[in-house]
This record gives sequence, structure tokens and C-alpha cells, in this order.
Amino acid sequence: MSLNYGVTVIACLIPVTLLWYAGVLSGRWAAGLAIGSSLVVPALLYRSSRSWQLMLYYYFFPQHLPLNRRALSANEDENG
Repeated sequence: MSLNYGVTVIACLIPVTLLWYAGVLSGRWAAGLAIGSSLVVPALLYRSSRSWQLMLYYYFFPQHLPLNRRALSANEDENG
């Protein structure tokens, strides 16, 4: 989920803040857009961000994939 919020901050909240700072948006419009996008964008990106999270996890830990596991000896279990 933190990946989802990171994308929201970078893709939505920073541009709104910069537009407010440049004077393109008023304070009320910027606040409304920031609040609205911080509620809507994570919900819209939930499925994608879950996929990105799994992709990153298995990129760094490919041995955790079922087909990449090594054979266990008789005195070992799945936990180590």
C-alpha cells in the first residue's frame, strides 16, 4: 500500500502543490483537488499497486516463488 500512496503523492499532490505555488490554482481549489485526489487515486490504483508490490517482492526474492524453491531435506521444514 505504501507504493500506492507514493505514486499518489508524486503523480497528483506534487503537481497540485506546484500549480498552487505558481498561482495557477487558488488555495481552495488546490485543497479540494489535493483532498479529492488523495481519496480517489489510491482507490483507482489499488489493483495495479498490488501487482507492482508483488513484482518488486519477487524481483528481490525470487527464491520465494514455488518453482524456484530448493528441495528440502528430511529434517527441514518450510520455515528454515
